[in-house]
Amino acid sequence: MNMLTSLLVGAVVVAIGLVVGVRFLEPAFAFFPTAGETETPRDVGVPFEASTITTRDGERLRVWTLPHPVPRALVVYFHGNGGNLSVWSSILAGVQRQGVTVIAFDYRGYGASTGRPTERGLYSDVDAIVDAIARSDGYGIPIIFWGRSLGTAMAAYAATIRRPDGVILESGFPDAMSVTRSSPVMAFLSLFSTYRFPTADLMKKVSVPVLVMHGDNDSVIPYALGRALFDRINGPKQFVTLRGADHNDATPPDAAAYWNAVGSFVNSIAAQNRERRSDLR
Repeated sequence: MNMLTSLLVGAVVVAIGLVVGVRFLEPAFAFFPTAGETETPRDVGVPFEASTITTRDGERLRVWTLPHPVPRALVVYFHGNGGNLSVWSSILAGVQRQGVTVIAFDYRGYGASTGRPTERGLYSDVDAIVDAIARSDGYGIPIIFWGRSLGTAMAAYAATIRRPDGVILESGFPDAMSVTRSSPVMAFLSLFSTYRFPTADLMKKVSVPVLVMHGDNDSVIPYALGRALFDRINGPKQFVTLRGADHNDATPPDAAAYWNAVGSFVNSIAAQNRERRSDLR
């Protein structure tokens, strides 16, 4: 075997090793779940109902429903890649206090849900929650998909399988590659990854009002990526800068501006829904 052949064989072996290694490790880089369930919305004064749904591949997902007595909309909340529902309970309670019913769930491997998270697995989880909502047919109010961080990709995917009345994307990104691009090492390793989380490409298939929010002090997903995601969205859209907000703030420093933006968006979706129903009479 000559030197050139040896080098080619060595390169192939290294490439195969990188592919196998990256694909083995990629769940650990993408997901940071914690098990169990500690704090709930009830601990912060908001009643909730816990239930379980089963995915098509047999995983059981923990679901929280935070009902509002007179809801203006139903918000389906797709949380980020860290923690579990308990970590997000105060945020979910804050959303419910805006006059909406909230449904949130833990992805497989998170909280009290079974299984292990993968990108494909999370899409199956989204299929299950959207199917469950479609079967209920009892809400009679506009539906808004709200994704935060990694959850923006899940909300975008959900919107491609069931058209909502609106979408909220908070602290999101166009795709996984855009997140890793700032690190040469991670950018190189991502070439061998199967994970894509193509939020922007998914949103191209969606034609509903969209609210994009991003903190200008985000140390995890840079503010520029939130703008880049917004720029690639077609149709009616609005961008709100969360002044001084970092990625993991439960609510931004200017909480009033944050909730005003959310409330105005919900009001506009509810008004459009009333107009459509009136036109059908």
